[in-house]
Amino acid sequence: MKGRRPNMRTSRREFLTGTATLAAAAGLTAATETRAQAAPPAAAQVEPFWGEHQGGIVTPVQKRSYFVAFDLTTNKRSDIADLLRAWTIAAARLAEGKTAQPLEEGLQPIMVSKPHTKAYDQYLPSNLTGVAADSGEALGLSPNRLTVTFGFGPSLFLKDGVDRYGLAAQRPSALVDMPRFVGDQLVEGHTGGDISVQACADDEQVAFHAVRQLARIAADIATIRWAQSGFLPDRPGDETPRNLMGFKDGTVNPPTTDPTATAKFVWVGEEGPQWMRGGSYLIVRRIRMALEHWDRMKTEFQEQTIGRHKYSGAPIGQSHEFDALDLDANDKDGNPVIPENAHVRLAAAATNDGAQFLRRPYSYNDGVNFTAERWPPWRQGLEYDAGLFFVAYQRDPRSGFIKVYERMAKFDMMNQFVTHVGSGLFACPRGVEPGGFIGQELFDA
Repeated sequence: MKGRRPNMRTSRREFLTGTATLAAAAGLTAATETRAQAAPPAAAQVEPFWGEHQGGIVTPVQKRSYFVAFDLTTNKRSDIADLLRAWTIAAARLAEGKTAQPLEEGLQPIMVSKPHTKAYDQYLPSNLTGVAADSGEALGLSPNRLTVTFGFGPSLFLKDGVDRYGLAAQRPSALVDMPRFVGDQLVEGHTGGDISVQACADDEQVAFHAVRQLARIAADIATIRWAQSGFLPDRPGDETPRNLMGFKDGTVNPPTTDPTATAKFVWVGEEGPQWMRGGSYLIVRRIRMALEHWDRMKTEFQEQTIGRHKYSGAPIGQSHEFDALDLDANDKDGNPVIPENAHVRLAAAATNDGAQFLRRPYSYNDGVNFTAERWPPWRQGLEYDAGLFFVAYQRDPRSGFIKVYERMAKFDMMNQFVTHVGSGLFACPRGVEPGGFIGQELFDA
């Protein structure tokens, strides 16, 4: 199968079978390069793909994200395993700044130098009637710390009561069907999915290119159900980014450099099935913000709603962002300094029996559309379709996000400005070593 790629006369299943053969021969390391493949870029731009845990979970947060949920269209379990083999090879290559599939021998390198820029390789197929091995928009770009993180939704194991792939017995007890929370207005086109893929990188084109290549490989096996792009602002050093409400977002998180904290709050332990030990559960929520409504509020009211000072990020009554929340402090009239229904109070570990999870949120802006506000004055018209793409990893969603958000959904002051319109829960298996593929222990069981 060396040098073969899908074309107008080759089915995707035939291609995946060929990829599986290539994987066995190459030990699932980066596939053998053709003479046209560029050398890997500087190591400083590369996040490791292989390892005990999947990348993109405790990896220092990148600036751009592209998330996609796929629905499987095949009825064969072996097709899914073949797809995951192909995706593993592709993701490992992409993380190193290579093309997702090896370029053919017939592709000729043409060195192009631009004034004041480093030379880079452009590849043109010798036969322009063929289907290219790569869509090409990331050629010449570094990997920009690309990570690709895979997850399995509840519907992979059981969908409409049917065990399509004989995997129901392997479904972890923590991979529950998400409850419907107070105020949810979930849109089917932004909810659920059999398999999730999140690409994160410091360059938007690199992240999108990665997902685009995996979607090409998946044709005839899986189709895109929904997608969401996200961004973070450029910021100096380790400064906490601000969300579209103008407040710092992510101040309180388990420290990702502390193995004790990540073992407690992020990584699945012996309570999970073998294929999930060292993995994590991903919850995503597409949260639309009523920015027009929010922008009409006085700064003091905004701070009372969040429970922090807007400009410093400090808890109300404190001076610095990382000062501890004083949930017992009262003002001169005996009222709590941080209101009872402030966002930070309801989300705090101290008010949730110590529950925590690792947040990796991104802002999103998808233009404008027609909407009706949920609160007075109930204005209707074109408003920003923008907000927060909430991303959280945890050891167990039942004692993590679900426990915390059940109360927030009922009482959080911020609910008058936000609406949860999309949702998903996915089991992200442990990492993979060369010679294996993502989720292999699940499919070998």
